[in-house]
Amino acid sequence: MRLIADMHCHTIASSHAYSTISENVQEAKKIGLKFLAITDHTGDMPGAPDPWYFDNLKIIPREIDDLVILKGVESNILNNNGEIDVPNEELEWVVASIHDVAYFGDHTLKDCTNAWLNVAKNPIVNVIGHSGLCDFKYDYKKVIPEFGKNGKLVEINNSSFVIRPKSIENCKQIALLCKEYGVSIIVNSDSHFYTQIGKFDKALELLKDIDFPEKLIINSSYDRFKVYLEKYTKIFLT
Repeated sequence: MRLIADMHCHTIASSHAYSTISENVQEAKKIGLKFLAITDHTGDMPGAPDPWYFDNLKIIPREIDDLVILKGVESNILNNNGEIDVPNEELEWVVASIHDVAYFGDHTLKDCTNAWLNVAKNPIVNVIGHSGLCDFKYDYKKVIPEFGKNGKLVEINNSSFVIRPKSIENCKQIALLCKEYGVSIIVNSDSHFYTQIGKFDKALELLKDIDFPEKLIINSSYDRFKVYLEKYTKIFLT
């Protein structure tokens, strides 16, 4: 399976990532991607850029040599009410994730479930970021259908297989429930260096092992992804 979009990528603006926007773009073009999102971390993450960094992303062209660029953010879920720290609600693509250094709520199953249920209702969120974290487990059977009802894409994060190996079984459970409930997913690299752009191998291997339907992988088809953008974002492509 060939994916056409990588929608969770970081740049040097995130301080613990090591490539520029231009380097990420060049790599995405080189490997034949059609869509790329810039999703640097937000304010409550240590080393995150100033809010005006996000305000000025608008200067980046919509397309560079037929590669569509979305200006976005990886926001932090701050508490069990599901509040997020998006610096500019005009951003085009929002990944919502829990990071232990920027989460100020309780870690119980009940509290994490409540956090994700509220994120599911947030209209500016597009992607449910790496939600298989062991320390922030939620009621998958209760929440995943709500992601689907609200047009959220559940991320299978390729980097989790390397930096969060204890979460792999949770990722598998999440993917199986997305399959069962017909909830769309997105496979992302969560790149922190340009050579990781478009690296989906470990996530795709898991999906192959569970016979996950390609029609539910939103970035497996240009047309399918374009339809999602037109329905849930302000991006309209000719």
